[in-house]
Amino acid sequence: MAVLAEGLIELFETGSDRALAEYSARCLRRVWRAEQFSYWMTSTLHRLGEDPFDEQMQLSQLRYLVSSDAAARSFAENYVGLPIERFTPA
Repeated sequence: MAVLAEGLIELFETGSDRALAEYSARCLRRVWRAEQFSYWMTSTLHRLGEDPFDEQMQLSQLRYLVSSDAAARSFAENYVGLPIERFTPA
């Protein structure tokens, strides 16, 4: 909503529709990042079958998450929500 609000404010204050024209491209990057995180969470936390390989992959991902500060930070960033990109007119 913040990105859309920025675009509308710019349109009404300056008449420029540049921020609105870039709305989809800016928001889709964030949406696809959230989709990937959701896919990762599902594949890591839910049993998707009885395949021993998949089970070991899940355990490996969980071990990495709890043993790596970088992985934990990335997880936390994605879990609480990604930052909203601000539009900066050129």
